Amino acid sequence: MSLREGYKQTEAGVIPEEWEVSPVRQKGEVITGKALAVDAPGPKRPYLRTKNVFDGRIAVDDVLMMPMTDEQFAQFRIRNGDVLLNEGQSIELVGRCAIYQDEYPGPCAIQNALLRFRAYPGVSEKFASYLFRHCQQTGVFSRVALQTTSVAHLGGSRFERLCLPWPTYEEQRAIAETLSDVDGLLIALDRLIAKKRDLKQAAMQQLLTGQTRLPGFHGEWEVKRLGDHLKFLNNGANSRAELLREGHVRYLHYGDIHSAKGALLNPAAERMPFLPEAKAERLDRLINGDLIFADASEDLDGVGKSVELQNIGELQVVSGMHTIAVRFDKQVLADGYKTYLQFIPSFRNHLRRLAAGTKVYATNMAHIGSATVQLPGTNEQVAIAQVLNDMDAELAALEQRREKTHAIKQGMMQELLTGKTRLV
Repeated sequence: MSLREGYKQTEAGVIPEEWEVSPVRQKGEVITGKALAVDAPGPKRPYLRTKNVFDGRIAVDDVLMMPMTDEQFAQFRIRNGDVLLNEGQSIELVGRCAIYQDEYPGPCAIQNALLRFRAYPGVSEKFASYLFRHCQQTGVFSRVALQTTSVAHLGGSRFERLCLPWPTYEEQRAIAETLSDVDGLLIALDRLIAKKRDLKQAAMQQLLTGQTRLPGFHGEWEVKRLGDHLKFLNNGANSRAELLREGHVRYLHYGDIHSAKGALLNPAAERMPFLPEAKAERLDRLINGDLIFADASEDLDGVGKSVELQNIGELQVVSGMHTIAVRFDKQVLADGYKTYLQFIPSFRNHLRRLAAGTKVYATNMAHIGSATVQLPGTNEQVAIAQVLNDMDAELAALEQRREKTHAIKQGMMQELLTGKTRLV
């Protein structure tokens, strides 16, 4: 196969003729952080660990202090523009890296499970950070890492010897600036999504407790004991091994509830396993508005986690292992509103108070039935649910936009960092 004009074949693949293939050590200084002991001499100093370094982000909310001499601290100290890489981690995450931009408010060092790359003059540290991130994401680092038990080690010497394609300094800066612009958009989207989530949380706090009323609604809310207005449905107790990839009866597992992105679940839009029809004979078929709880959670935040089914149509759906399927009186709890039961403080606190277990917190039918909740009329419930659903839809659109932007950035990295696409 002939090469494109202006390109050459190298050990790092086909790259533009102006680019060079060089080992990392020729482009910057590489050191491995200091192994520390709690009883070592010297004053305690702040240092970063692998848990502080994420893909493109340094987190400093959990920085440890360990003793270091002045000489050690000077040797392993980091500064603005250094690229930090996780030297030892799981095979798929080894080499995860980010550029340090003075996130910690003061002098800081690194420990032995981190590598520090400090670019030489004529090398863009921002470009280097993107190049190393691309190597981690495409498996370059995992292929050269030394695999031990559950941890892979990139190793300072292996990292130094790794030969990578490097464009001219001017092109390095142009590529880094372009990718930084996309990163800026992603950061802005993350902030907007976080803000919208906070607004929705505040809206739920106000609307679901009656602290704020929507226009046109007045009057006192009534206290209802849920057990007087519900029916518990028969669910299955089938393991994953009994389920099928194809069939007619969709099987809702408790794991599907915990992993659900929203509080409303559309079975037609979800990838769900199927239960053989013979095993589903005694199980109640679910309908729109049924509320399905997960009866177990590994933490208190998951207690009471539930989804309300919608848009079932002609589909057959049953509730499966470790779930509690509930059908409420629609004159007491309106469709679309009952999914927000899990966010009503009195209901959530009731289930948490009764949850049993050490490693696993359990919810049962008696817990749900014994709960008393202050409820508005169904017309107000529908109006509240509409407001919250609109906020959910806005959040979903933003998250989808963020996913698309991230995918575009990944494609840009593949094109720009390999020279397949050149910037004018």
